[in-house]
Amino acid sequence: MDFIDLPQLTAAGGSVRLPGSKSISNRALLLAALAEGVTEIHGLLASDDTARMLEALDTLGVGVTDRGDGRLNVAGCAGRFAVRQAELFLGNAGTAFRSLTATLALADGDYVLKGVPRMHERPIGDLVDALRQLGAEIEYLENDGFPPLRLQAARIVPGGVVKIRGDVSSQFLTGLLLALPLTGAETTVEVEGELISRPYVEITLNLMARFGVRVARKGWQTFTVPAGARYVTPGVLRVEGDASSASYFLALGAIGATAANPVRVEGVGRDSIQGDVRFAEALQAMGAVIETGDDWISASAPAGGLTGITLDCNHIPDAAMTLAVAAIFARGKTTLTHIASWRVKETDRIAAMATELGKLGVRVEEGGDWLAITPPDAEHPLRPAIIDTYDDHRMAMCFSLASASVPLRINDPACTAKTFPDYFTRFERLVTPAPVIAIDGPTASGKGTVSARVADALGFHYLDSGALYRLTALAASNKGVSWEDEAAVAEVAARLEVQFSAGNVYLEGKEVSAAMRTEAVSAGASKVAALPAVRAALLFRQRAFHRAPGLVGDGRDMGSVVFPQAKLKIFLTASAAVRAERRYQQLLARGAQADRAAILADLQARDARDSQRPVAPLRQEADALLLDTDHLGIDEATRQVLDWFGAKT
Repeated sequence: MDFIDLPQLTAAGGSVRLPGSKSISNRALLLAALAEGVTEIHGLLASDDTARMLEALDTLGVGVTDRGDGRLNVAGCAGRFAVRQAELFLGNAGTAFRSLTATLALADGDYVLKGVPRMHERPIGDLVDALRQLGAEIEYLENDGFPPLRLQAARIVPGGVVKIRGDVSSQFLTGLLLALPLTGAETTVEVEGELISRPYVEITLNLMARFGVRVARKGWQTFTVPAGARYVTPGVLRVEGDASSASYFLALGAIGATAANPVRVEGVGRDSIQGDVRFAEALQAMGAVIETGDDWISASAPAGGLTGITLDCNHIPDAAMTLAVAAIFARGKTTLTHIASWRVKETDRIAAMATELGKLGVRVEEGGDWLAITPPDAEHPLRPAIIDTYDDHRMAMCFSLASASVPLRINDPACTAKTFPDYFTRFERLVTPAPVIAIDGPTASGKGTVSARVADALGFHYLDSGALYRLTALAASNKGVSWEDEAAVAEVAARLEVQFSAGNVYLEGKEVSAAMRTEAVSAGASKVAALPAVRAALLFRQRAFHRAPGLVGDGRDMGSVVFPQAKLKIFLTASAAVRAERRYQQLLARGAQADRAAILADLQARDARDSQRPVAPLRQEADALLLDTDHLGIDEATRQVLDWFGAKT
């Protein structure tokens, strides 16, 4: 899909089983490949990042067997890859690129490592400098300090002290530590500057120990790999659920779940080796109700709502992104510090987060390594927006949470395949959207009047989709654009400035309730509504009306295209003769001259045109209830719709 539209949700609750941790999965694959013996890995994450690592290992001659049920067997090469010359494409998988750079630089082979354009913008110079201290020969193929790289066989000088910066990315230190046992000599790594993202280094050390290599460390500045270290399979290794992915669901619970029905994530708990599990503590500091078990965590919203906090995020760098969106539901400002690593991820996440939050109407301040979010207020509420994701999985998943307040369109949702391919399917299972009643039917059937009355009775929002098409036709006419010029009319539709207020309709600030309902504009609306580009341009504008507590949508393809998951769909109709008589009486009541025969002929011609057009033809959908109003008044038809809706709730 190019986009996914999320309606405003009204509640959240339930359980979700997390996919395997990306950080653990790629480290486990590489360690299993380097070890002596066969490692059986359970629960490996299936994603773009792990796919790139598996492809690389296959190219390097490592035997990997898929045993089904989420289990893989990896036949280790005991530190010596069978293939000594290869070109590897690693996409935008930082965990794969950095760790393989270090490993292959010490592997006595000739290798080229490439990725997507964004990967070639992510710095790697500090890791290269550290490896060169050991004698590694590494060539930058394009720009100094950045991929792609060529790693050539070299005389490695084992042992001694290697220095590496720690304030850009912890993946540099991780890659170096994973590779050093290949030298066989005792080597000490000294970290220059402050080490960021320390929890990810802890994951590295924990997994290295499981494969038989214990690294001694002094604080976070000195790490020593012992002489004679070698990786040996632990036999079976189980991958925990991804704690970073847990953050989206826990935040969802903290925003919209009750204590009676919290959101519960399964696969991580109090015994997790992942630092991002401490995201739950950050939510707790904001007031969320958190409970934790050995293999699960649950979250629900506090009675008084969340409260803004100031937090040093060095211990949860990836999960901290979720706090930036959760902050828009808190009272008071939230400031996130120590997040400089966001700048060198899949995109510049500080800049991207500030830009996309701004589209929602949120006030954001940013610095080199911090972000401050001031939530909206009653005078400046959140507004529906189209969110760009920058080919960054975490941007897509974080912003899904904003649908707890407003409808959203999220572009390129498939980018979540990097770590969580079915994220939006899982998300939708946990949320309850505002209900929709979709009412369609032929011209002059009374569907608009009935829809408005139903909306008023239920306290729901009301969408007259036909009004948007009339307004598009009117705006095009005002600008001298032909109704047959599809591209030009679609551009008008995309920029339509409309406001519905107190029964009046405003187009670009001018009241147009009467002008939009002239016969000429109605005919134009029928023409522009048949244009695919116009319908596409207006689709999100219509879906932006899908807000709590609910919506009654009136118009063509309401239940088939705009709101296919509507709780209740109705096809409201009457014979052409009855509709013509009603239109005739309405015109007389207004003091206008009218011709019964002409009205009937016009309606019959419009019915034929609407039912035969290739785009959104007039028809009753298979799951829509038929409401024939030949012998029903407005009050009776309204009551019938309300009765049907009551039966479904």
